Parts: sequence; C-alpha cells; structure tokens
Amino acid sequence: MNWFGKKKTQPSTVSATSASKPSDPQLTIVKLRESIANQEKREEHIEKKIETMVKEAKGKMAKGDKKGALFIMKRKKLYEQELEKITNVKFTLETQVINLESAQQNAQTFQALKQGNTAMAGIRNEIGIDAVDDVMDEIKEEMELAQEINQAIAQPIDPLMTDEDELLEELNMLETADLEEKLLNPPTASVNLPTVPDSKLPALAKKEEDDLKALEAELAGL
Repeated sequence: MNWFGKKKTQPSTVSATSASKPSDPQLTIVKLRESIANQEKREEHIEKKIETMVKEAKGKMAKGDKKGALFIMKRKKLYEQELEKITNVKFTLETQVINLESAQQNAQTFQALKQGNTAMAGIRNEIGIDAVDDVMDEIKEEMELAQEINQAIAQPIDPLMTDEDELLEELNMLETADLEEKLLNPPTASVNLPTVPDSKLPALAKKEEDDLKALEAELAGL
C-alpha cells in the first residue's frame, strides 16, 4: 500500500545492454541528413517571413505608423537570431555526418585489413615453410633430372663406339704384319743401263753419205 499517494515506478523492460547497443552508422547518417533537410526547410520558411516583415515595416512607415514598424522590426530581429541558430545547428549536424562517414570508412578499412590479415595467415598456415622447402627440393630434383636427360640426348650416336678398342688392336696387328713383311723381303737393287739409240750416230751417217756420193760419181764416169 502506498501511503504517500505516489505511483510506484515500474521497472524498465529495456535492458541495459539493449539501451547501450550502438545504432547502425548508416541509419544514423540518414537521420542526421533528414535533420539537416528539416533545418533547411525551416530556414527557408523564416527567410520568407523576414522578407514579408520588411515589406510590412516599410508599409507602416509610409503610413506614419512608426510604433507598428518598430514592433515588426523587433520580430524580424528575433527571426534573424533564429536563422543564426539554425545555421549553427546545420553546421553541427553536417560535422557529425562527416565525422560519422569518416569513422564508418575507417571501420570498413579496418575490417578489410583484418580480413586480409586473416586470409594471409590462413594461406601461410596452409602452405608452411616445410611445405615450401619440400616443393623447392622437388623443383631442384626435376631440374637436375632434366639436365641429365638433355645431356643424354645430346650425346652422339655411334654404333661402333663400343668396338674402338678392338679396332685399334686390329690396326696395331696390321702395322706389325707390314713391318715383318718388309724385314723378311727386302727390296732388290735395280741397275739402270743406258738405252741403245735407234738412229745412227751422226759421224757414221756422214761417212756413209760421202761414200755413197763417191760411188755414184764413179758409176757415172763409166
């Protein structure tokens, strides 16, 4: 029973966790921009009212109603102060939007960096330095094997290469046989005699010619 007539305060159904839960940054930015738009609408409305008041004050001055014109100018001053306040509010809201967008961008960048780091760690754990060493050893072995294959392919193909020792032995035997034959059958010395000329000697030919002429002369005298 409440003796003092005060209504008992009911406990709040909103938990402290939900009350302190941060709002969505993008949703907050949207609300801030809506507030800026509302301030701009109010600013436009007040500017129109000020223009109207200026016209009314001029009208009263034209009619000689200075008191009425002064009252309107005081109201105009209040609206001008309101415009100044709206300008400050807009500046504050726009500053919050810029800061919140920057913070949101930083948060997205941080998440991207964090995910990149996690991905790098996962790749590093999956590969491991031992696995890299094994792969490099396998690559080295494959390169050495390829080099051996290239050297084997580049070797000349000679079907008689395996019989070179046998052929050299056969050549040595032939040289030995030729030497023995030369020693056992030495070459005979040949005497080169002068050749007998087919024609007669010049002196004999002259004498025969003279004898023949003498015989012809003797026969002619008979």
